[in-house]
Amino acid sequence: MREIARKTLPLLEHEASFEFARNHYYGSKFQADSVAYRDFRYFAKKRPPAESPSLVVGLRVDESASMTAFGRLEAAKRAVIAVYEFCQLCHIPVLIYGDTADVSRLEQMSVYAYTDFDRTDANDRFRLTGIRARSNNRDGMALRIIAERLAVTPQKTKLLISISDGQPKAMEDYAGAYAVQDMQQTIAEYERKGITFLAAAIGQDKDVINQIYGNERFLDITNLTELPAKLVRIIARYL
Repeated sequence: MREIARKTLPLLEHEASFEFARNHYYGSKFQADSVAYRDFRYFAKKRPPAESPSLVVGLRVDESASMTAFGRLEAAKRAVIAVYEFCQLCHIPVLIYGDTADVSRLEQMSVYAYTDFDRTDANDRFRLTGIRARSNNRDGMALRIIAERLAVTPQKTKLLISISDGQPKAMEDYAGAYAVQDMQQTIAEYERKGITFLAAAIGQDKDVINQIYGNERFLDITNLTELPAKLVRIIARYL
């Protein structure tokens, strides 16, 4: 874990300046390289020396059974550990939740809190190794739970990243158009509350995930070995 953190620090130094806070809608310094993102955050402004990044990160990990295929689960673990260590180094509040559905008839939705910004613990990094493939996935409810936690935080930027390998499928009828509508309604509702959603698609249902989240929120992770560094770079852009 320390080795992953060491490798991600140069990314932070490259993406974020100690003098200027990047990715603002207005400021004193124009960033030509940001124009390619088309999110209108083209400027940087000077950050006071004592100012911490006004960013909170929520990471949602799909713990459905299909995550066991093709090294997806191990890639997800490496990614969440890298994100956790990065956020610790940068003093960014972070929560990391995993979820599954239909473990039993009584337990239709299960959420596993591995780290939480309200209850920090030095052992959190070790809990992340407990992420595993379980049963089905009810994505809409999982996103809603994390988004609700982020919505009440004081940070200006609230970033929610979902790592998933497949389209939602749970219970008897939570699939197809019904599940897609539930997820899109959740995203729309919490975007109005200031949540920024991103989806890292690491499995066979990338087209469906793209359709659900939209191009502007979609990350196609074809090479799983690139997942940790890509997520860290993305988070660094919001500092």
